[in-house]
Amino acid sequence: MHMDDRDELRAWLIALRTPGLGPGGLRERLDAADGDIGKAVAQLQRHAAALGEPAQAWLAQPDEALLATDQAWLAEPSHRLLRCTEADFPPQLENIPQPPAALFVVGDASLLLYPQVAIVGARSASASGLVHARAFARALAQAGFAITSGMADGIDGAAHAAALDASAATLAVIATGPDRVYPRKHHALAQRIAAHGVLISEFPPGTAARADHFPRRNRIIAGLSLGTLVIEAGLRSGSLITARLAAEQGREVFALPGSIHNPLARGCHRLIRDGARLVESAAEIIETLAPAARMLGRELAARLQTEAGDEATRELVAKSGAGSSRDRFGYGEYTEYCGLLSELGYDAVTLDELVQRTGQSAAALSSMLLMLELDARIESLPGNRYQRLPDAD
Repeated sequence: MHMDDRDELRAWLIALRTPGLGPGGLRERLDAADGDIGKAVAQLQRHAAALGEPAQAWLAQPDEALLATDQAWLAEPSHRLLRCTEADFPPQLENIPQPPAALFVVGDASLLLYPQVAIVGARSASASGLVHARAFARALAQAGFAITSGMADGIDGAAHAAALDASAATLAVIATGPDRVYPRKHHALAQRIAAHGVLISEFPPGTAARADHFPRRNRIIAGLSLGTLVIEAGLRSGSLITARLAAEQGREVFALPGSIHNPLARGCHRLIRDGARLVESAAEIIETLAPAARMLGRELAARLQTEAGDEATRELVAKSGAGSSRDRFGYGEYTEYCGLLSELGYDAVTLDELVQRTGQSAAALSSMLLMLELDARIESLPGNRYQRLPDAD
């Protein structure tokens, strides 16, 4: 007998709150049950003793008041439990170690499908570090990337705020339940992100901040993002954990160098010694990540269009960066991009040549070129060169 939506949601909440199970254990049970959460929970109940006494007690008699609280939270507008069995679960997370089985989301869940750059760094950042965080976030956002971070004090908060101020997408992955704000001083920032971006948590409502939650949060920040930029970090900074996880996941790691006399530069210098890319401008990040962003857009387009062909799916494809440039930009911007294509021609040219031809800055052109590459209108070549592709029939 097929479960109705309410029973299915209840089964998910029971599974997510089962002590000792974790996302890996839940995904294993889902695989064994062919993605049927009802069957997975029934299997858990039959073999509860193997998970230990707390799990056995919970599965035998779940706390109905707690489940009702979870369901009431999810019934609120813009609240959602995004499950790994759904078509719009971010594919970026599928290949990371211990991928989450579900995410509690506040805001626009489709933003998880955007090409993202994580910006992380010191909580006690310097004034210049905060300036850099805002400048890089603004430039990357203008290039079409969503800005992802952990809503911590310092660099994280500055990056989120800069993206919001630029009317761009930003995602905050938090280490508490989705109904809590940590640190408390970011209550207003959390409200702005929920209204104009998205808050994401692996933890159920009511979950308080704990030290072991932050590395789990960091793996999701790194996993969602095509690359991670570290701006100011001490040698014991949690940002280095995010960077290490990003490298282990095969993602790009960028680090901003600083003065040898600044303790907050030492973590970045260690990352650079260990193989992170030293960057001085957002244009370097944009150029490096453009091919990965284009590949993500194509993967999402294929995945979503295969699973469903309705209007909602087509909207998700467009939002992910796989739609057309006419869909993503207003008429004025669209004609500007057409003008750049005309200047580009079909012969490979360098960025410097385009600067001379158009009179625009290298940073502005890099942003436009990234969007054209996402749209499969041009391709980037070695030596910072670009070539227009033949128009599709």
